[in-house]
Amino acid sequence: MELQKEIGKQTDGSAVKSTLWGSLFGKMDVRAYTMVGALVLIWVFFGLLDPTFLTPRNLSNLFTQMSVTSILAIGMVLVIVAGHIDLSVGSILGLTGGLAAIFSNWLELPAIVVILATLAAGAILGLVQGWLVAYKMIPAFIVTLGGMMVFRGTLMGVTKSMTIPVSDKVLALLGNAYFASGFGIILGVLAIALIVWSTLLKRRSRQKYGFEVAPFVVDVIKMAALSLLVIAFVLVMNAYKGIPFPIIFVIVLAAIFFFLSTKTTFGRHIYAIGGNLEAARLSGINIRRKTMTVFLLSGLLASIASIILTSRLASATITAGNMAEMDAIAACVIGGTSLMGGAGTVLGALIGALVMTSLDNGMSLMGLESFWQYVVKGSILVFAVWLDISNRRKGLR
Repeated sequence: MELQKEIGKQTDGSAVKSTLWGSLFGKMDVRAYTMVGALVLIWVFFGLLDPTFLTPRNLSNLFTQMSVTSILAIGMVLVIVAGHIDLSVGSILGLTGGLAAIFSNWLELPAIVVILATLAAGAILGLVQGWLVAYKMIPAFIVTLGGMMVFRGTLMGVTKSMTIPVSDKVLALLGNAYFASGFGIILGVLAIALIVWSTLLKRRSRQKYGFEVAPFVVDVIKMAALSLLVIAFVLVMNAYKGIPFPIIFVIVLAAIFFFLSTKTTFGRHIYAIGGNLEAARLSGINIRRKTMTVFLLSGLLASIASIILTSRLASATITAGNMAEMDAIAACVIGGTSLMGGAGTVLGALIGALVMTSLDNGMSLMGLESFWQYVVKGSILVFAVWLDISNRRKGLR
């Protein structure tokens, strides 16, 4: 009898451990957490090879560098999830950046007018391409490939292939300013409060409607882990000059598009379109309008990225944004977005962008020739796509 009780206790204990382990890791996106692990290994590897990689100054520069790729990737996620591709975002970035420099330098317009005009230009370019894809049924690959060449040629024409400097003080702050350490602390406190509030709210909501809820200790561990990451980020950034302004753009846009993609009817429709086009059509979703809107948003985000890049460089060049679309697509795929459509997250795209930027930064610090960066990033992209296809095949079995 005592032996049976002891066995029962051991069984119960192992069951509890299994439950905790399953709650922590069982339902996780394995692909995303694999990329987090890979990111940690990349940082450790470059940190051992070059001690300056993990210094606050370099990490601050790294996060600033990733801002452009991150913003492009946020827009690219929606495009790919809807089952399309946008090869023109790099050229839209270059063209709208050139227009911003022309508006500011040649026409001497106020900064607010320059910003609004640049955003409008990006949205219009995206809208035109979306209209061609949605209403004229031209494949997105062809439309955006043509757009990539047209917009790059237009940039060369309007700028006369010259580098146009930008001296407006307001525009210069957008890509180069840092927030004071006090702001970083306030932002960190707000972020931690949001993490705790959203976790408890989600837990309460699941309990209210009778859904399965993980043990409370699991949620505590997750909240503690995320809070530690926020604290570490704020401390590292404050150890240099403070949080770079471009990162605030990324955080705000990521929050907006995370909400848009997961909490709104529009977002659910985009996933439905990419997951099963015919089922989405039969359910009454306006596929054409949603598709056009997705490309409009992609163009708008490319113009936001152009303002940041032009501000950082204090000039517009004809090479700005060259191959940026490849980095954005790679960031999405590495972060778990499926090129087959229907799957992908904004958070995953940000992780992918950080991986890509870390590789660029680390290899640059090591003094490797530029061709190695293309070789390494291309290889990682192919591996990520192979991993996606393999996971999909396993799911079909």
